[in-house]
Amino acid sequence: MPASKNSVIIRRPISEVFAFVADGENASKWRSEHLLDIAHVSGTGVGTVYRQGVKGPGGRRIGADYELTAYEPSRRLAFKTTVGPVRPNGEFSFEETDDGTKVSLSLDAELTGIKKLLLGGAVQKSMEAEVKALENIEAAMAEPPAR
Repeated sequence: MPASKNSVIIRRPISEVFAFVADGENASKWRSEHLLDIAHVSGTGVGTVYRQGVKGPGGRRIGADYELTAYEPSRRLAFKTTVGPVRPNGEFSFEETDDGTKVSLSLDAELTGIKKLLLGGAVQKSMEAEVKALENIEAAMAEPPAR
């Protein structure tokens, strides 16, 4: 089963970091290498739905919509992907530290049969790139808001 995890320290208060990550539309600021588009569709808290497109083979758009399955302010966000050929689950955890906030992201996807054989390596590589993107959050939070 492809899986990946990463953690970073962001020199900001936990409430600010949580709010930034919880607003899925901010992902365009820190996941730009793989994310083509994202939009809030419905909901707040658990059940919030985002429509997103990610770069697939040849740069073509692949739908990868997701829904929040856990929403615990300043503590945890979890989601499940509801659209696309691979539907990973993910979880962000937030922990206050002396230096700011530790954010961790873990991703996993269950692949079986032909998908496991054909997509396993590419999915693992994609997940590793996604969790590495956590390193971009602090800089993204420092950017002035778009007008």
